[in-house]
Amino acid sequence: MAIRNIREIGEEVLTKKSREVTEMTPRIKELIGDMLETMYEANGVGLAAPQVGVLKRIVVIDTTGEDPHILINPRIVETSGEQTGSEGCLSVPGKKGQVTRPEYVKAVALDADMKPYELEGTELLARAICHELDHLDGVLYVEKVEGPLLDAGSEEGEE
Repeated sequence: MAIRNIREIGEEVLTKKSREVTEMTPRIKELIGDMLETMYEANGVGLAAPQVGVLKRIVVIDTTGEDPHILINPRIVETSGEQTGSEGCLSVPGKKGQVTRPEYVKAVALDADMKPYELEGTELLARAICHELDHLDGVLYVEKVEGPLLDAGSEEGEE
């Protein structure tokens, strides 16, 4: 496994739509391992393949630090409620902003063995699922920020 370079706002790869994964290959397995290692090294809670320069529909999320979720070809199939909170992104370093997302999200995806499963989440996990899946369609959270984009060290807008 290796730490990969995280692409930052302004890089074209972050604006493109990702392609579906059709089979698990050694390169895809390596990519998933690298994505997890890169996410943990950067102290993130999620990372999408485009953020490391790969236009594949793969996301890794770990909001607890103990149980990473690997989502291949994920789709959101159900949402409810609403939450507004501060969001940041490894691809937009040093910034944060207020974004409204669903309070509850259900996604369907394939796991690392290409077996289908459902992932349900509320609060931070729901926010992370929405945020990371946006990356797969070339959307950054800054396009959804309500009000100003703030410096991450700022206390304004914190819950």
